Amino acid sequence: QVRVVESGGGTVQAGGSLRLSCAASGSSDSIVVMGWYRQAPGKTREYVATILESGSSDYADSVKGRFTISRDNADNTVFLQMNSLKTEDTAVYYCLMGDDWGKGILVTVSS
Repeated sequence: QVRVVESGGGTVQAGGSLRLSCAASGSSDSIVVMGWYRQAPGKTREYVATILESGSSDYADSVKGRFTISRDNADNTVFLQMNSLKTEDTAVYYCLMGDDWGKGILVTVSS
C-alpha cells in the first residue's frame, strides 16, 4: 500500500515563502503524475499544480508565477516552492501521487 506524507506547512506572513514536500513510499512503481491541490476553509478542493515524470509542469492561474513545482524521481518526492504568499493561499494542501492522496498539511498566511 502506498503511503503519501506531506511536510513543510506552517504559518507565514503575507509576502513570505514556504516549501512543501511530499514523499510516497510502499511502491516500486514510478509515478507519472505528481500534484498539489488545496482546500480553503468553507471551499471545495482546488487544483494547484502538477508535474509529469518528464518534468513538464502546469499551474493554476491563481498561483502561476509565484509557486514552483518540482520532483525527485529517484525518491518519489514532489516539492512545492511557494513565494509571495497571499492570505488567500491559506488552505490545507494535499499531495497527489498517481492515484494516492496524502492527508494534507495546513498552510496559514497571516496579514
